[in-house]
Amino acid sequence: MTYTGAVKVGGPADVHELTDLMISKVAVGPMDNNAYLLRCRATDEQLLIDAAAEPHTLLGLIGDSGITAVVTTHRHQDHWNALREVVDATGARTYAGREDAEGIPVPTDVLVDDGDTITVGRVRLTARHLVGHTPGSIALIYDDPHGHAHVFTGDCLFPGGVGNTHDDPKAFASLLNDVETKLFGALPDETWVYPGHGNDTTLGAERPHLPEWRARGW
Repeated sequence: MTYTGAVKVGGPADVHELTDLMISKVAVGPMDNNAYLLRCRATDEQLLIDAAAEPHTLLGLIGDSGITAVVTTHRHQDHWNALREVVDATGARTYAGREDAEGIPVPTDVLVDDGDTITVGRVRLTARHLVGHTPGSIALIYDDPHGHAHVFTGDCLFPGGVGNTHDDPKAFASLLNDVETKLFGALPDETWVYPGHGNDTTLGAERPHLPEWRARGW
């Protein structure tokens, strides 16, 4: 079946099958968060992005293979509500942006800085530090050698705009500048965007609206 990225709380995961990587997207409640399970096809090693909620759902998705790592995109509670249960059940190492780690009650094993590499099996992900939604939000980029890039943006980029900066003009300018420079400025239009809530998009679909976002201030 063709991957769409349209998932609902209580519904099945949608699986994006790439040459070297399988990406399973699932929605969990109560805030309709997305969690992503990445599986290296060469080694079967797995990594989870955002243990947001519903540990039973996430552990069921992970299955008997376990995971080696959980990456938390930022410190807001709806993105780590199930982190303790998932780590306790799997023994996974925890990763988070350096500036956000102190706001996550589960200890962070690896503090992530801009440009750092995180691996899952033979697959390499590049972390980009995007400041504004929180001080230490990170996005993860998979530059697929067999196709276009894929980026997991947490709450920093969605269809229709950047993440909430709580009416703080400086935070908004910082986030939009980082998103423009580190994502839109570095990656092609075909890049698939996997956000922390809701449906997926592409950079090409969003790029024409960047001036509109800057003008409206959110």
